Amino acid sequence: MSCQCGAGASCNKDMGTPARPGEASITLTIDGQNISVPAGSSVMHAAALLDTAIPKLCATDSLEPFGSCRMCMVEIDGHRGYPASCTTPVTPGMVVRTQSEKLAKLRRGVMELYISDHPLDCLTCSANGNCELQTVAGQVGLREVRYGMDGANHLQEQKDVSNPYFDYDPSKCIVCNRCVRACEETQGTFALTIAGRGFESRVSPAGGTDFLGSECVSCGACVQACPTATLMEKSVIQWGQPERSVITTCAYCGVGCSFRAELKGNQLLRMVPDKNGQANHGHSCVKGRFAWGYATHPDRITKPMIRRSIDEPWQEVSWEVALNHAASEFRRIQQKYGRDAVGGITSSRCTNEETYLVQKLVRAAFGNNNVDTCARVCHSPTGYGLKQTLGESAGTQSFDSVMQADVVLVIGANPSDAHPVFASQLKRRLRQGAQLIVIDPRRIDLVDAIHARAAHHLALRPGTNVAMLNALAHVIITEGLLDEDFVAARCDSEAFGHWRHFVAQPEHAPEAMADVCGVAADDIRAAARLYASAGNAAIYYGLGVTEHSQGSTAVMAIANLAMATGNIGREGVGVNPLRGQNNVQGSCDMGSFPHEFPGYRHVSDDVVRAQFEQAWGVSLHNEPGLRIPNMFEAALDGSFKALYCQGEDIAQSDPNTQHVTAALSAMECVVVQDIFLNETAKFAHVFLPGSSFLEKDGTFTNAERRISRVRKVMDSLGGKADWEVTVALAQSLGYAMDYTHPSQIMDEIARLTPTFSGVSYTALERHGSLQWPCNAAAPDGTVTMHIGEFVRGKGRFMITRYVPTEERVNGRFPLLLTTGRILSQYNVGAQTRRTDNVAWHEEDRLEIHPADAENRGIVDGDWVGVASRAGQTVLRAKVSERVAAGVVYTTFHFPESGANVITTDNSDWATNCPEYKVTAVEIIKVNQPSEWQQRYRHFSRQQQELLRQGRGESVQ
Repeated sequence: MSCQCGAGASCNKDMGTPARPGEASITLTIDGQNISVPAGSSVMHAAALLDTAIPKLCATDSLEPFGSCRMCMVEIDGHRGYPASCTTPVTPGMVVRTQSEKLAKLRRGVMELYISDHPLDCLTCSANGNCELQTVAGQVGLREVRYGMDGANHLQEQKDVSNPYFDYDPSKCIVCNRCVRACEETQGTFALTIAGRGFESRVSPAGGTDFLGSECVSCGACVQACPTATLMEKSVIQWGQPERSVITTCAYCGVGCSFRAELKGNQLLRMVPDKNGQANHGHSCVKGRFAWGYATHPDRITKPMIRRSIDEPWQEVSWEVALNHAASEFRRIQQKYGRDAVGGITSSRCTNEETYLVQKLVRAAFGNNNVDTCARVCHSPTGYGLKQTLGESAGTQSFDSVMQADVVLVIGANPSDAHPVFASQLKRRLRQGAQLIVIDPRRIDLVDAIHARAAHHLALRPGTNVAMLNALAHVIITEGLLDEDFVAARCDSEAFGHWRHFVAQPEHAPEAMADVCGVAADDIRAAARLYASAGNAAIYYGLGVTEHSQGSTAVMAIANLAMATGNIGREGVGVNPLRGQNNVQGSCDMGSFPHEFPGYRHVSDDVVRAQFEQAWGVSLHNEPGLRIPNMFEAALDGSFKALYCQGEDIAQSDPNTQHVTAALSAMECVVVQDIFLNETAKFAHVFLPGSSFLEKDGTFTNAERRISRVRKVMDSLGGKADWEVTVALAQSLGYAMDYTHPSQIMDEIARLTPTFSGVSYTALERHGSLQWPCNAAAPDGTVTMHIGEFVRGKGRFMITRYVPTEERVNGRFPLLLTTGRILSQYNVGAQTRRTDNVAWHEEDRLEIHPADAENRGIVDGDWVGVASRAGQTVLRAKVSERVAAGVVYTTFHFPESGANVITTDNSDWATNCPEYKVTAVEIIKVNQPSEWQQRYRHFSRQQQELLRQGRGESVQ
């Protein structure tokens, strides 16, 4: 199968067993050729380096050697018998023969046994042409099978077709154990086992009678590891083997997994994780691996549309008409209401290049700084907090760094659901002996995962992160656990002195904070001691930290902890934000905030602004523009009238939904660029068809600052990639953007952004990916930040006073609601709801503790009304001890659930990041939808009907 990655056939070569680190210090001879390899290497791996193919079935370089298939036997001078080359380590002076008459006879005999209990249907088998059993049979020269099939066999065993993405055919299983080992070693779920013994041995999913009902998380590791057609994608079964592949980057979470998009002709058949992917190393999750069908879903809107009012049918028009109409409306509104009456929202799902162009359009063509991005509602406190303390608005490490950590503190994040590929790597490190501290109101999977249990779970009360972090710091200071040498050498002494005095106050002691946080003082002290006394301690955090009224304060408190203990500036430590969407980091890097140009440089900086003015050929405004919440307020007071929204669904994702939709309704022109008629598009006047990640070229930047290529796999269904749409809109507004390829946009970014100055498509092809800063000082990128000194010079400790949220429980609203994500769904669900992932999660549910449920007469599956100070909705109850008494939890993947109808518009004091994680609510048993849900259903039906009415009509 051809590949467009540029590495040729070597990109996919299976070396049989994993490479071992170290210098090539062991020399041996294989079939008369000398080779030197690192200690611990297998004979099989050494042979593969010589391009000597030893037959194998149970061995693959993504798994540790197992030695069960007996196909890889070799002869070694001085060794008795015929050892397996996969499990035999090299030794100095070893002499190996991989081919002999005796080895050939033994291998054919073993292969005969396999084939004697295997269907002889190669020509019609879905793996034909890509079957290792078939390949090895040819390698060993098997031409006949002497054993008949009249005796006991497994040829009539029934397929398990329960999983929506792959089938399990036990009749073709050779019990090589690769799927079981992949589930254990790669994924860490331990959902598969070999049941029975001897002839009765068969792969069995744990916790259920079939794959769908089992503990399997459908990451695809077992399918990828299978050497036969036993585990096979349904798409390949239906359409045949792929013929070519294109390397690209996943467009789901912030891990940024690399995939081979495998095609037959122009039809995408499957997404296979790229073993050379520097963020994922050949692993994946159910979303990236299988949930790509949304890209060709019938709901895709592929023709531009306009309408005068949201009460009128859409009209399909040409690109020229739609773009000219949008541009004329923007100009009309600015002439009538002023320059600042329009703005734009960039997308964290689109590429760096596309995001850069949107902010450029707003600043250069609109003439203001009214641009913002979804990072406002997720990780804007990360940018602010890390900039203040460390000097750079990004995480400090690579994902691989966790493999050097001795203690890992996870706070306000649920990696198993939201960043599953990183979670698998974390669990691997925990199985090796690292210890885990989890700070989360909910009992997430990591607290008690198989073979990876948390040493401490601090189930704090929602909204008390800062109190908890200050209590941890108090223990570190008062018990003498800080790294005095690191602080003296690397940090601002005056700021440290103020902070040290602040956290040492008795009011921050665990005993004082225990009632505030709802966690025993002894548990807080034990966790603080474990973190501070580790050789390497790393902190990973998520939206459970940032989406609070004190989100920025909590980020600074995390940075304080890391600096105080010296856990910055080397592998295995650091401050690591787990970004939610695929390009949240990139959208921030590209200047999507109203106060910053690309590279986090303030718009008031005359020198920086002059650089952009010269490059863009226009005068630029020196005052920050409107943030997203400010846009809503201005729309409601009549001063903000038009919005260009690329790839974000603010009507579903932003808090206090009714407030957001009222603001959208008040605007005169809403232009939405997306692939579906999402919730925001239902309030739009112009719809510009967007393109999925499979339909474009560009780059994404993941949570570890890794810039990776996105490569076009298929033609855009709408005829234009998103960057081309923005270029065309700018031209319709009278501002020329002269690009013919996204690489030219990246070249401009590199010229204007110091941390990107060494980035180009040529460099990315050479390196595979690059982590910024990438410039003359770091031409190969920067894996670990703040080595030797902080970006800002001296690290600055910040005072982090705990201020309780204004959102309080009372007699009317006695429970605290917090929100999050689930593995099978993603963000607002626009993509994953249009895939078979709904087999696992078809609605948002409300988790409620058994005691709270019993007090309200609620049983599992009941419909319950959820009322807050902002609104009401109805969800189905899920009685669960994963939440503590007094706390309830839900996800927000389905618009009809109305999760954000009940979240308030409280926000972070520094960045306006919404406080999604703390909402006071009451729960009652009900039997009908809420009033909002009834209005929503009526409005959505109406909008779908207006879409159907308008399709097919045209405006000349």
